[in-house]
Amino acid sequence: MKVFFRIGFGALLAAASMSAAFAQSSTRPYDPSAPKTRAEVKADLVEWRAAGYDPLDWLSYPNNAQLAARIVAERRAQQPAPTVTH
Repeated sequence: MKVFFRIGFGALLAAASMSAAFAQSSTRPYDPSAPKTRAEVKADLVEWRAAGYDPLDWLSYPNNAQLAARIVAERRAQQPAPTVTH
């Protein structure tokens, strides 16, 4: 009987933790202050590099980063807002 209790309790605990993980991942678009995932950071870097930013160009560092930030912000402003569905 203890074995079935432990298996049931383990399954319940696993389901609860998966539910909490899903809830955290699904709140990302609504909470801009939440930390970014590794994939989001990589996507941002690709976007910045496409805008002309070179992280190895230290001689023109602040200027090239500011220019790329402006270009990325303009491109994001031109994109349509994502629709929220539940």
